[in-house]
Amino acid sequence: MRAFGQSQGGTRREDHRFLTGAGRYIADTIPQGALHAVFLRAPVAHARITALDVEEARAMPGVAAVWTAADLADQGVTASIFGAAIGDRHGGKGAAPHRPVLADGVMRHVGEAVAVVLAETRAQAADAAEAIMLEHEDLPVVSALASAGAGAPVIHDTAPGNVGIDWEVGDADATEAALARAAHVTRITVRQNRVTAASIEPRGAWAEWDGARLHFAFNGQGVWTMKREMARMLGLEPDAVRVTIPDVGGGFGMKVMVYPEHFAIAAAARALGRPVGWVPERGESIASDNGARDLISEAEMGFDADGRITGYRVRSRFNLGAYNSQFGQNIQTVLFSRVLTGVYHIPAAHLGVQGIYTNTTPVDAYRGAGRPEAITLVERCMDMAARELGLSPFDLRARNFIAPDAFPYDTPSGLAYDVGEFGRVLAQAQDRADVAGFAARRAASAAAGRLRGLGLAYYIEAILGDDAENAAIEFGDDGRVRLYVGTQSNGQGHETVYARYLADLTGLDEALIDVVQGDSDRIARGGGTGGSRSVTVQSVATHGTVEAMIDAFAAFLEAELDAGAVRFDDGIFSAPGTNQRLTLAEAADLARAQGRRDLLRHERRVQLPGRSFPNGAHVCEVEIDPETGALRLDRFLAVDDFGNLMNPALAIGQVHGGVAQGYGQAVCEEVIYDADGQLLSGSFMDYAMPRADDLPFFGFESVPVPSVNNPIGMKGCGEAGTVGAMAALSNAVLDALWDQGVRSVDMPLTPQRIWGWLQDARRDAA
Repeated sequence: MRAFGQSQGGTRREDHRFLTGAGRYIADTIPQGALHAVFLRAPVAHARITALDVEEARAMPGVAAVWTAADLADQGVTASIFGAAIGDRHGGKGAAPHRPVLADGVMRHVGEAVAVVLAETRAQAADAAEAIMLEHEDLPVVSALASAGAGAPVIHDTAPGNVGIDWEVGDADATEAALARAAHVTRITVRQNRVTAASIEPRGAWAEWDGARLHFAFNGQGVWTMKREMARMLGLEPDAVRVTIPDVGGGFGMKVMVYPEHFAIAAAARALGRPVGWVPERGESIASDNGARDLISEAEMGFDADGRITGYRVRSRFNLGAYNSQFGQNIQTVLFSRVLTGVYHIPAAHLGVQGIYTNTTPVDAYRGAGRPEAITLVERCMDMAARELGLSPFDLRARNFIAPDAFPYDTPSGLAYDVGEFGRVLAQAQDRADVAGFAARRAASAAAGRLRGLGLAYYIEAILGDDAENAAIEFGDDGRVRLYVGTQSNGQGHETVYARYLADLTGLDEALIDVVQGDSDRIARGGGTGGSRSVTVQSVATHGTVEAMIDAFAAFLEAELDAGAVRFDDGIFSAPGTNQRLTLAEAADLARAQGRRDLLRHERRVQLPGRSFPNGAHVCEVEIDPETGALRLDRFLAVDDFGNLMNPALAIGQVHGGVAQGYGQAVCEEVIYDADGQLLSGSFMDYAMPRADDLPFFGFESVPVPSVNNPIGMKGCGEAGTVGAMAALSNAVLDALWDQGVRSVDMPLTPQRIWGWLQDARRDAA
């Protein structure tokens, strides 16, 4: 085989299809004649349903059916929607309250689905939904973490005090002792604002029933969990369910999950014998999609007299929303703990965390899923410690890095980092960001009446999800080669990198390679996309499949050509001592001619020996107008260790997108509920998204330290930009405001909040 196939260039093969309007998204694929679904949603955050009259709606023009929880029960759909309950610190498990498909007796958050209308047109369904008579008796509301403490109304009887999970990791006693003997302890509290994914394509789905099998299509991040859960919820055999995914306009973790709407429209399609499609509007998505982040963390970091960390303790409370979402209990517990101590050697650490139910939309994974939250906390703590200790933030980090000769390094949470040269990466970032010239730029900003700050964050993230993956390679009779993958592109460019890698390994014509994804009938197993796993795990599976395929063809050719050991180099099979030379495509043609169809398809499942850990330094500079609080991001540099790059252009694109989303949360995005649980940021008029002119040109440099946990030496890159950006931006803003007397900032760093912090500091100084 050819070498790894890394550092491939060229344009994305998907782009022409997408840019010319030939993409096929969920709304483009709804079958002809499908009924349209519209959901009646809870108008209040917590209430008992006293009356739900749908008769007038059922009689309206074009309406085929109107279903409530009672109608779903008649169809046998009564099970609880999947939401993991993990082990807790007391030896049991977290709470597992029932989550119905449609609200059954009680509504627990604004936007919860209460009824579904099926009609010939969407307009008819929407009109009928408005005709449903819903009466309710208000119940006390818990709208935020701050109001969910002792004495708060209980949302679920199975969760006293609204505590869904009480969890810990690390050594509490050793950490307490380390902090007690520390020469200095830095303490900081960080709030993570709630955000929504706001993918360019809202969630949607359609379903059809042929009398024996269900075909369910949705714009998700993998087909197998949906297949399993659809069979469970509808009482079907797994073989009676086919799940497909067309082109997807962004996922960011939010589209991994199963949602109530999925099961309602599938049950309706089966019962009515007609296809059913559902495509929501943006406001509906913001109200019903899983939220993200939404936690408050208190950190204590101890240092000895030489500025080396002795212990680190974190206590967090995070918002679960009204129900367990698919991974809700995992995000700020298990996943947060994966990078609890970042890139630092910390002898003793402990994380204690509680997940709290509130009357808000469930909270789950979003780009980074726990790692941005952990890194933001530890990096803000390091920055504050540097100020308190009178050290450079670069120097304090460097003296506490895990040394290169300490790998593999076991973290306090039980993860083993494989490799790392953090000092080399940081030194390059410091040089390329021209940190030495910052003082002059700050003086120039001051002369113009502006405040300039420099922010640094050094992140590490752990590749998550299934560490095994399937790949299959099939030679078609039409001359094309199909690569079946277990991951799912949401716009990242998978088709390009997968096809190019297979071509590079085998010498096959890339133009003749089709990447097949998102169909449970065509791919027996796969882990889907999430946790920055896709290119790393899928490429290793492809590599393993190619190895098995080459071995099989070599054995065939040795017998067919009556030759000695057949070799495969640079895309050519050859037998030493003969002039026999065949490409892989020619070998496949020969196998077909000889009736060896078993050689025309090869499949393998490969498990990584360990995970990889992308890491890097983000350095940014902001400028603030002290009269208005307006923030301008002036510079942003990411120096990243992604190991061997498979495709530099795609990696840079992922970093740019990740930084933009990190900027969005850090500066302008926030989902806000009032005290009654009403959503106040339910449209893009109120939920502020970053714009192109908010962002400068991003700098990117690669400092590869190849992973030893996969044969390609690569590391994931999909979430890295977000993981590092939030802390870097927060640290930059605090740096800009520090000399004005501001000692604490929190996201989002809006003009109003920055102006308020400045006013508070001026009053305190007076």
